[in-house]
Amino acid sequence: MEVVQSLLCLPRLSVLELSDCGLDHTHCALLSRTLTMSDSRITHLNIHNNWLGDDGLAELIWAVGPHLFSLDARHCGFGNASAFALASTNSTLTTLDLRDNSIGDNGAQSLAEALKINSTLTSSNLHNNSIGENGGVALAEALKTNSALTTLNLHNNKIEVKGGVALAEALKTNSTLTTLNLSGNSIGENGSRALSEALKTNATLATLDLWHNSIGSNGALALAEALKINLTLTTLYLQNNSIGDNGAMALSEALKTNTILTTLDLWGNSIGDNGAQSLAEALKSNSTLTTLDLWYNSIGDNGALALAELLETNSTLTTLSLGYNLIGPKGAQGLCWVSQTTCCHIIK
Repeated sequence: MEVVQSLLCLPRLSVLELSDCGLDHTHCALLSRTLTMSDSRITHLNIHNNWLGDDGLAELIWAVGPHLFSLDARHCGFGNASAFALASTNSTLTTLDLRDNSIGDNGAQSLAEALKINSTLTSSNLHNNSIGENGGVALAEALKTNSALTTLNLHNNKIEVKGGVALAEALKTNSTLTTLNLSGNSIGENGSRALSEALKTNATLATLDLWHNSIGSNGALALAEALKINLTLTTLYLQNNSIGDNGAMALSEALKTNTILTTLDLWGNSIGDNGAQSLAEALKSNSTLTTLDLWYNSIGDNGALALAELLETNSTLTTLSLGYNLIGPKGAQGLCWVSQTTCCHIIK
C-alpha cells in the first residue's frame, strides 16, 4: 500500500493520522513492519473507523512500542482481546479512546486490572462497549486505587444499578477523577442515591453526566441533598430522567444555598409551571449558575413569566434554553420583553 510505504520517507514521524482509510487487519502487518523499519516514534495514533479487529491492533501495538501517548481507536471492531493487549503491553498512554467497539465485560476487567497499577492514563473513553454490570464493578475497584485517571466516559454500557452503585462507592475514596459520564446506563433511583452519598464527601468530581438513567423524582431529591453540601461539582447533566415538578423543586431548594454549580441540564424531564416557578425563585438568590437547560419540558405561560421576572434582576445566568415547551403568546411576550434588557441568551 503506497500510503504505508511512504512512511519510510518521513523520518522521526510522531503523529500518524489514519482515520477512515479503509484499512483492515491485512494492512496492519505491512504497517507494523514499515514502522519498525523507520526512525519514527509514534506518540499519537488515530485509526478511527478502520475495521482492524483484535489481530490488527495487536500488530500495531507491537510496532509503536513504548512511545504511544494518545490512541484514537473508535469504531475499529475491537473486542476483549484488544483491551487485554492494550492493558498488558502499554504503560505510556495518557489518552485512550475506544468508543463504539465491543470490549465487553472481559475487556473492561482487563483494563481495570491495568488501571490498578497504571500511573499515566488520564482519559479513558469506553462509550458504547457493552461492558455491563461486571465491567462497571471491575472499573470501580480500579478507581479505588488509581491516582492518575481524571476523565472516564462510560456512556451506554448497560452498567445498570449494580455498576452504578459500585462506581459511587469508589468515588468516596478516589481523589483524581474530575469527569464521569454515566449517561444511558439505567442506574435508576438506587444508583442515583448511591452517587448522591458519594458526592457528599467526594472533593474532586466537577462534571457528572446522568442523562437517560431513569432516576425519577426521588433520585433528583437525593442529588439535591448532595448539592447542598458538595463543594466541587460545577456541571450536572440530568436530561431525560422523568424528575418532574417534584424533582425540579428539590433541586431548586439546593440552588438556594449551592455556590458551586454553574451548569444544570434538565432537558426532557416533564417539568411544568410549578417546577419552573420554583427554579426561578431559587435563582433570585443564586449567584453562580450560568446555564440552565429546560428544553423539551411542559412549561407554560406561568412558568415562562416567572423566569422572565427572574431575569430582570439575575445577572449571573447567561444561557436559558426553553425550546419545545408549552409557552403561549403571553409567556413568549414576557420573555421577548426581558430579552431586550438582560444579558442572558434565551433559546426559544
